[in-house]
Amino acid sequence: MARIKNIELPNQKHIVIGLTAIYGIGRKLAEKICDDAKVERTTKVAELTEAQIAALRAEIDKYEVEGDLRRDVQLSIKNKMEINSYQGIRHKKGLPVRGQRTSRNAKTRKGKGKVVANKKKAGK
Repeated sequence: MARIKNIELPNQKHIVIGLTAIYGIGRKLAEKICDDAKVERTTKVAELTEAQIAALRAEIDKYEVEGDLRRDVQLSIKNKMEINSYQGIRHKKGLPVRGQRTSRNAKTRKGKGKVVANKKKAGK
């Protein structure tokens, strides 16, 4: 089992797919890392040698991933909220930040519907 940046990579997957388990590494970056480390992309994670794992670790250390990247993203969001930018206000209110509609979607971001007290209907 390969462990890189304190993340257990899934054994049964190809190394290109396995590397995407690390926060901040997508398919393109994973392919670039494999090429630079001279590791075959179709190699399963379980079949990696110690030398290959060391080469991958050295290559990944060149990029900002996992904890450092998470911290930077959170600081950016916090900064936007402090300066009261449009995106910061949307973050504070728990609404979609990137221009999505909210009238019929955005259930994930807005959460469960809030009950509004309705008036009693006039009886006949």
